[in-house]
Amino acid sequence: VQLVESGGGLVQPGGSLRLSCAASGLIFSRHDMSWYRQALGKARELVARIESVGGTTNYADSVKGRFTISRDNAKNTVYLQMNSLKPEDTAVYYCNAFRRGNVYWGQGTQVTVSS
Repeated sequence: VQLVESGGGLVQPGGSLRLSCAASGLIFSRHDMSWYRQALGKARELVARIESVGGTTNYADSVKGRFTISRDNAKNTVYLQMNSLKPEDTAVYYCNAFRRGNVYWGQGTQVTVSS
């Protein structure tokens, strides 16, 4: 199984980024997909999740109204659209796939929000 994130980078406060995670080696449509992040010196935290069935989404309170998670099962890809970025969003963002106790992680992509 491979999860490959892309789209990270340096952005000014108030700016936007779109992260992508391309999955291979798994039945993508049957996996719940999530984005986590880990800031320097802090624990990894859940940012957003989208379920395999029905596409139900949920978000951390800190990103509600600013971030949107979506998936394209035909492309085996999950996205995280991040708007109105704040310095406190600075972190390494990780893609996660979950199904029946099996968990897979990507290598992470750095997002830095700074002027």
